[in-house]
Amino acid sequence: MQSPIYKLSELCIIFILIPISFAIQYPIWIKMLISVLGFIYVLFVLLRIEKNKFKVAPQLRWSTFFKRTGLQLIIIAILTTLYMWFVDQSNLYVVILHKPLLWLGILFVYSFFSVYPQELIYRTFFFQRYQALFTNKNRFIILNAILFSLAHLFFGNMLVMILTFVGGLLFARTFYKTKSTLLVSIEHAIYGCWLFTVGMGDMLGFPS
Repeated sequence: MQSPIYKLSELCIIFILIPISFAIQYPIWIKMLISVLGFIYVLFVLLRIEKNKFKVAPQLRWSTFFKRTGLQLIIIAILTTLYMWFVDQSNLYVVILHKPLLWLGILFVYSFFSVYPQELIYRTFFFQRYQALFTNKNRFIILNAILFSLAHLFFGNMLVMILTFVGGLLFARTFYKTKSTLLVSIEHAIYGCWLFTVGMGDMLGFPS
């Protein structure tokens, strides 16, 4: 069992130093190598040290989850549609209206190959490794949201940082309550897919 100092050092490297380094200009293949090695390390720790079985949590409250997520999605949809209408009207629903096949393809790839790995790292791994080191639940959730936002620093866009911080708060809260990687991944995919649908994909790195 690793010491708190080891875990805090691990947290700093994985969730602070590496994301900040990705905002610096150096060869993309090195960044990709760091990402792959980091993800392998996370999987190793989850499987061999944390003994995670990757099973769907029993007795999930699906109806409660979808009611809350649906309500939050309505609020997000209204706010983001208004933002696009007043700030970037030319891109409002541009992909789904003009490239529906690309829209479907991106939703699938994003949901399975981007969202799930992110949630394994930022929720499953983060909570299992570090929650015991923090006595204050709210501060821990806020820290998780800050670090999730920091992971998007390389976009160089303050709005992206704000959106991912808010998203991080929602996802951390969901995981804290449910301990379910599946539920938080579904929630993450729903909100992320909506942002792409409404026309905010360019700033989030979606091809359009």
